[in-house]
Amino acid sequence: MGLAPLIIIIVVILFASIKVLNEYERGVTLTLGRFTGVKGPGLIFLIPGVQQMFRMSTRVVVLDVPPQDVITRDNISVKVNAVVYFRVVDPQAAVLNVENYMYATSQLAQTTLRSVLGQQELDDLLAQRDKINKNLQEILDLHTEPWGIKISSVEVKNVDLPQEMQRAIAKQAEAERERRAKVIHAEGEFQAAQKLSDAAQIMTVHPAAIQLRYLQTLAEISVEKNSTIIFPVPVDFLKMFMESRKPQA
Repeated sequence: MGLAPLIIIIVVILFASIKVLNEYERGVTLTLGRFTGVKGPGLIFLIPGVQQMFRMSTRVVVLDVPPQDVITRDNISVKVNAVVYFRVVDPQAAVLNVENYMYATSQLAQTTLRSVLGQQELDDLLAQRDKINKNLQEILDLHTEPWGIKISSVEVKNVDLPQEMQRAIAKQAEAERERRAKVIHAEGEFQAAQKLSDAAQIMTVHPAAIQLRYLQTLAEISVEKNSTIIFPVPVDFLKMFMESRKPQA
């Protein structure tokens, strides 16, 4: 009976000293406040009261950056949110070099997002999303490297524009569509004029083509059910009157 308390104490100490780390976890161990190594995964033994362990996950973390008020280079106020994908590649640095790597990465992502997007114009922000994402990823990766963090990707999710700016963009798009329509119509008229000019030259060289075109026009008119009365007049007959009106040399 006298050994029972001792056995209970030993069992409690034994359970307190045994830690199990999953495959994606690493344990940063401090012995009497000093770094002594990174352990895991698997079964880990610690000395209670002497050693302390910090669990660090090496899986990819998805960090949602809340909407940020950004003023672009052309003085347009927008709200932009993003998502950051990162993982811990150096557990020792993530524990020893920064107090809270999640909070630090989140704050750095917010400030970097406002800084980078503030240097862009609205058109670039809407059209060159891939280039901006890559620039954000490079800047964040550079600053988080001493913390043992690897930024794998940064994606700008949504850009909220004011209602006035949305209407202005819609008007601009409508005006651009009208401009394209007018240009296409003018090009069609130009091409039609060229074809008519070519046809006129062919008819000048071959006068019989005029008569054939005249007969084709009569055939097209006769197909329609209307009350139009047509008097076929030979072209040569009209040509005789036109030649008689020419001044005599």
